[in-house]
Amino acid sequence: MPAGLDRADGPTARSEGYIAAVASPGTRAAELLERGEVVVLDVRENLEWKAGRIPGALHIPLAQVPFRGRELPRDTTIVTVCRSGHRSGLAARWLRRAGYRVEDLAGGMKAWARAGLPLDPPDGRVL
Repeated sequence: MPAGLDRADGPTARSEGYIAAVASPGTRAAELLERGEVVVLDVRENLEWKAGRIPGALHIPLAQVPFRGRELPRDTTIVTVCRSGHRSGLAARWLRRAGYRVEDLAGGMKAWARAGLPLDPPDGRVL
C-alpha cells in the first residue's frame, strides 16, 4: 500500500491509521497523481468542492457514490478524499466492496493543504 494512504478494506481500517513515511500523505498522493498512477475522487459537498480541490480530481458527493460508481475507472487505483477523512473512508469502503482498487487519503484535504500542495482554483481554500 502506498505510504500515507489508508487501507479501506474493513471496519478497523480507520483505527489502524496510515503507514508513516518521510513524505506527508498529501505529498505521496500528489506524486502518484502526477505520474498517472491514481485517480483522486473528492466526495465532499459542492460548496466545499468549489472552494478548493485537488487539481484533476473527480467529484462525486458521498451520497451519490453508490449510484455513480460506473463513472469511475476500474483499471486505476482510486484515492478517495474529503475534508478530514471520515466521508472518504466511507466511500472507500463502499467502492472496495464494489470491486474497485481504492485507498483513502490520510488526513484528507486538511493534510493536502498542510503539505502546501496546490489547490484548484490557485487561491482556493479547504472548508
